[in-house]
Amino acid sequence: KVLDISSTATQQQIRDAYKKQALKSHPDRVPSDSPERPARTKKFQQINDAYFTLSDPGRRRDYDAARSYHGFNDDNVDDSDPDEEEIPRQNAPKSGGFPWSSFGFGAKNQAEEEHFSNEQFGSVFEEMLREEGLAEGQEAKPTGKFWSLVGGLSGGAMGFIVANFPGALAGAVAGNRLGAVRDARGKSVYSVFQELPQGDKAKLLSELAAKVFAHAIGS
Repeated sequence: KVLDISSTATQQQIRDAYKKQALKSHPDRVPSDSPERPARTKKFQQINDAYFTLSDPGRRRDYDAARSYHGFNDDNVDDSDPDEEEIPRQNAPKSGGFPWSSFGFGAKNQAEEEHFSNEQFGSVFEEMLREEGLAEGQEAKPTGKFWSLVGGLSGGAMGFIVANFPGALAGAVAGNRLGAVRDARGKSVYSVFQELPQGDKAKLLSELAAKVFAHAIGS
C-alpha cells in the first residue's frame, strides 16, 4: 500500500512505483521549516523501508511469509489515515500490511534512518536523471542538460554554482563548460543536488517528478 502496488507486482513495477512515490513525498519538496516536513520525512522513510524490503527477493519472501503468518492481507486495508499506511502499532487490529520497520534498514535511530533513506534514494535518483539525459556514466556525472536546468532554476542556484567553481563566470554557468568543471571535481549528480539551496532542490524534484509521471501516463 505504501508503494501503491499489488502483492504480485514484478521487480520492475516495484522500482517504478518507488520512483514515483519517493518523488511525490520527498521532504525537500517543501521548505525546511514547513509544517509538512515531519510528516513528509516519516512517509519518505516508510517508502524507503518498503522498497528496501520488496526490492530484494529474499527479504520479500520473508515479508510475505510474516504477513501471512500474522494474518495481514490486502483485503482489509484501512484507508482512513494515509499517513499511517502499512505501519500498524503494537496490539493494533491486523488490517493493512505487516510493519515495514520489521524488515527495513534496521536503523538504530532517526539519524540513521534518514541516512539510509537518502543513500537508497540517491542511487535511484541518479538512475532517473540518466534516463532523462541529466546524468551519464557509471558515476552519474552531471551533463550539460542538467546544468542548463539547474542554472535556470533560480539566482540562488546560480550563486551556488559560481561560488563553487573558481574562474567560472556567470555567463558560462550553463552547458558543457560548467559540466566539465564539475566532472573534474568528481562529484555525482546526487552530490550536487544535496548541495543546492533548498528552493532549488524542490524545483528540481518537481521537474523530475513531472517527467517521470508523464512517462508513466504515456506508457
